Amino acid sequence: MPTVVVSRRADATPHAAALIEGLRDIGYSLETAISDIIDNSITAGAHQIEIVTEAYSGEPYIAIIDDGGGMTEEELVSAMRPGSRNPLLTRDEPDLGRFGLGLKSASFSQCRRLTVVSRKSGLTSAAIWDLDDVAERNEWAVELPDSFDSICCVDKLGPKGTLVLWDKLDRLTGGYSYNAAKRAEVINQRIAETERHLRLVFHRFMEDSKPLRIFMNGRLLRPLDPFARKNLAHIPDPEEMLPLDRGVVEIQSFTLPHHKQMSKAEWEDIGGPEGHLKSQGFYLYRGKRLILHGTWFGLCRQSEITKLSRVRIDISNSMDADWKIDVKKSSAQLPPVVRDRLKKVIERILAGSKRTYSRRGQKLVDQDRLPMWHRIQADGQIRYRPNIEHPAFASFAESLPLGLRQGFFNCIVLVGASLPIETLHSDMGGSAEKIVPDWVDEDTLAQAVQATLSVLMRANKDINEITSLMKDVDPFRSAWEDTQRLIAATIESTIEASRLGIADQPIASKPS
Repeated sequence: MPTVVVSRRADATPHAAALIEGLRDIGYSLETAISDIIDNSITAGAHQIEIVTEAYSGEPYIAIIDDGGGMTEEELVSAMRPGSRNPLLTRDEPDLGRFGLGLKSASFSQCRRLTVVSRKSGLTSAAIWDLDDVAERNEWAVELPDSFDSICCVDKLGPKGTLVLWDKLDRLTGGYSYNAAKRAEVINQRIAETERHLRLVFHRFMEDSKPLRIFMNGRLLRPLDPFARKNLAHIPDPEEMLPLDRGVVEIQSFTLPHHKQMSKAEWEDIGGPEGHLKSQGFYLYRGKRLILHGTWFGLCRQSEITKLSRVRIDISNSMDADWKIDVKKSSAQLPPVVRDRLKKVIERILAGSKRTYSRRGQKLVDQDRLPMWHRIQADGQIRYRPNIEHPAFASFAESLPLGLRQGFFNCIVLVGASLPIETLHSDMGGSAEKIVPDWVDEDTLAQAVQATLSVLMRANKDINEITSLMKDVDPFRSAWEDTQRLIAATIESTIEASRLGIADQPIASKPS
């Protein structure tokens, strides 16, 4: 290709007012914007970060204060410059930055005035970007105030550290600029949504031996581990290493405990507002900071049976270009070589979740446990059919006249044939953990307990084995305290009847 001879050049410096307004619409949300500011604090060596919000005043604001190393005035002015760092330059390992745009673009996405006050080596410096001032002057110039006393929250700065202050919050009013109460409600709701995001994105920093402490309006945030590693029932797979040209990709899969093995609060906390169905999949970390989660990158469909699967992927900041990390650090793309590796291991990665559900489901149809239902698989189809030989059904049928027994069994079969498959499928796909067995009254439960005990004891099973079998199937499992009480009462009644020589009690044989 021939070389083009350049004889003249023209100044193409972008207009400050136009470009700086354009930086507002990169696509930040409040939570990703605050996360970007926290990235800078972590890079600066902060161990404590305080987020302070004021939503009810006439001039609401959000302040983020850290105890990091701070900046001199020269360093501060450089940090306030859009594109302050070339993304192609090599960064230190703990550096969470990317394009040198985060502080500015994240802040402008939420406010029209950004004030940064930083303290280092006993000296305090401040710089302000006011978009209204930029629009008027059309200059790439920050304001450098001489006095800091009037700046909100400056008194919260320690001997070193940085304050990032957002005011003129025009993007957070929700359209209620002139309704202070409604505006405050919108801001507070957005802040509440941001809290969970921060607990998740920075959970590994918050779990370190020297943990990062993040406070939200004076309240310490707890880390949110998406892999439930403190729960002894979680299942970790061995860690895998995938060497690439620019670094090593670390991959480890986890299977969450079944919801029956977690408290309701813990289960809902990990699942989040969208639930576990939407939060399964890959969790991509860059330098321990969560970048992306809740996706299979097109390698697998989200499904109910795999919703317990989580896969941690760790990359270093030297691999940003390979993964196409964006400015907001909230999206990425799989490099082809990583995609090929994950294709080969995806079935094994998901198998743990399937096994967890399969084991529990098998107990419902295990013949040794006297199931209420039979699972019948044939001709590529699966059917569930009531077990008419279950003691509760069989003992009642025996008490009926012969002419009524077939009609009773026909009714049971009709119940099985009328199983609402479509509705169950819809409910299971959305929130399976909310589907619970129906409640049974005392008389119904007592009848089922007595009939089941009678059969199991005639089979010469001891009371410990009987208890273990009954505890794993409904309706006994769902009402276990009442079931235990009824078992004890039934056995006591049987022993008393045996002592008195009464023959027509519900259980004829002695407990082992």
